[in-house]
Amino acid sequence: MNKIVSIVLFLFIIGNVTVFAQRKTEATLVAKDTLKSIDIDPLTPAKAAFYSAILPGLGQAYNKKYWKIPIVYAAMGTSLYFYIDNNKKYNQYRDAYKRRLEGFTDDDFAYLDNSRLIAGQKFYQRNRDLSALITLGFYALNIIDANVDAALIQFNVNEKLSVNPFIYPNDVTLKTNVGLTFNYNF
Repeated sequence: MNKIVSIVLFLFIIGNVTVFAQRKTEATLVAKDTLKSIDIDPLTPAKAAFYSAILPGLGQAYNKKYWKIPIVYAAMGTSLYFYIDNNKKYNQYRDAYKRRLEGFTDDDFAYLDNSRLIAGQKFYQRNRDLSALITLGFYALNIIDANVDAALIQFNVNEKLSVNPFIYPNDVTLKTNVGLTFNYNF
């Protein structure tokens, strides 16, 4: 056991010596300078989220993802439309039921009995509340999308990083194997 630990420690030390022994060539200095020239602002995701919280879609405009703005407004507008529509129908059923309890029968729902008016109220109230939750969900999703998109813009995605499919023959079975290779060019 001690031999294994000493061998691993020896290899670790030798590996570090060779790493420290490498000279910095001009190519590595140029590569480090190009990486430093990319400005990374850690507050960009927070700004985008703040802008989207103030006005939905503003964070997407800040990220220059203008094509997402109509999607944000369509999602929120549709759910808001259903909230307003269900609220209006809930109030109609509730007012008709209140008038029915006062003794009036001249409402738009004269063909329904009291139990149907109560069932209609519950149905539209549940749908109204669900539409409100969906609207709030789309609002939160708008903020999260702006934040994540702003964070992902800052990642280094260049041609030096690549993942390529690799097909190679198996020496034992002589069948082809498929794999992925991750390459990073210095």
